[in-house]
Amino acid sequence: MERSTLRLRPLRVADEIPFRHAFDEFKEKEPEWLFAFHFEESMAFAEYIRRLGCWSKGQELPEKFVPNTFLVGVVGNTIIGRVSIRHELNEFLLQYGGHVGYGVVSSQRNRGYATQMLRLTLPIAGQLGIARILVTCDEDNLASRRVIEKNGCSAGRYTDST
Repeated sequence: MERSTLRLRPLRVADEIPFRHAFDEFKEKEPEWLFAFHFEESMAFAEYIRRLGCWSKGQELPEKFVPNTFLVGVVGNTIIGRVSIRHELNEFLLQYGGHVGYGVVSSQRNRGYATQMLRLTLPIAGQLGIARILVTCDEDNLASRRVIEKNGCSAGRYTDST
C-alpha cells in the first residue's frame, strides 16, 4: 500500500467491516487505548455513525465530551487509523488530550501514516475554527513525539494523549 493514497474522511455505513477489524485489532493489541469512543459492538453501525455526526455538532455529547470530529484514515478499502479533532478544550483536554488524538492500527505502523494523518488533520482543524492546535503525547512515546515534530509542532510539553 502506498502512503500517498492515504485519505482522511468520515465513517460511512459501508465501512462497517473494515472499521470493526480496526476496532478489534486495537482491542487485542492495546486494550487500554480506545480506537472508537463509546462504540458498542452490539449497536447498529448506522447508529454509531449518527452519534458521531451529532457529536460533531455538539449534540448528544457524552458526559465530559466536547464537540468533536471523528475521521478514519483509509488506504484503499482498509481503515489504517483514526483521528479525533476536539473543537474546543475542557480542563482535562488542556492537560491530557489536546485538540487532536490519532492512532494507527498496529499492523500498519512504521509506514509514515501517523505523520501523514496529523498533516492532513491540521488544515481540517483550521476549517473548524481552531486557530492554535494543541497536540499532546505521553512523555515516553517517542514515535508520537516524532510525528508531532515532523508536522512542525512544538515538542516542548508532553502529557498523556487520548
